[in-house]
Amino acid sequence: MKNDSSLNDSQFDEFALDYDSALEEGLSVSGEDKTYFCQGRIAWLKDCLCKLNSRPEAVLDFGCGTGSTTPYFLDLIQAKSVLGVDSSSKSIELANQNYGAQYVKFMQLGRFQPMGQMDLAFCNGVFHHIPVEARLSAIQLIDRSLRPGGFFALWENNPWSPGTRYVMSRIPFDRDAVTLSVLEARRLLRSGGFEILRIDFLFVFPRMLRWLRFSESFVSKLPLGAQYQILCRKT
Repeated sequence: MKNDSSLNDSQFDEFALDYDSALEEGLSVSGEDKTYFCQGRIAWLKDCLCKLNSRPEAVLDFGCGTGSTTPYFLDLIQAKSVLGVDSSSKSIELANQNYGAQYVKFMQLGRFQPMGQMDLAFCNGVFHHIPVEARLSAIQLIDRSLRPGGFFALWENNPWSPGTRYVMSRIPFDRDAVTLSVLEARRLLRSGGFEILRIDFLFVFPRMLRWLRFSESFVSKLPLGAQYQILCRKT
């Protein structure tokens, strides 16, 4: 998903077929593949939601790409329905081919009409591709998609991490991205009317230091991880 102002002419169409291989090439320096990070994000989110006694049934994947997070929404979050939206028509085509089902739908962002029916909105690594001036509009669209009290899990790359900046420099569609710090993201979410519930930093240790990963939950409040999650609630 490159931006939300050019819904029918997404630059990500050119990357859709090679997206996974390009991402894997960039992530290879960590010793892990995209599955490790994808599963880790949703497992962390699940634990956060459990602590809030929340079991969301309807999930919006904002900037879903080719839909590879969908199985984790169904298996870990145990969502009953998933709607993925993205500005890339080619990505949506691939997502429907690979993951489309009766209760799993994908559509281009320009066709999405938010109706305040979602329990949870999820967004990973999208906002650093959205032009700075359009980011608040994207937040407001997500807000309109959620029911009152619905949750929004924003995951972004941590620009304070040298490792993150290096990985992004290796990925063609991330090289020119304008990163979003956790401080900027927090201000943006509050401007959009969200209540910040918690901020966590994840993926501190590469595979070569995996024996230290047991400690990640203890250091998740420190800005050390490759990504951060801001979990917030619609007010």
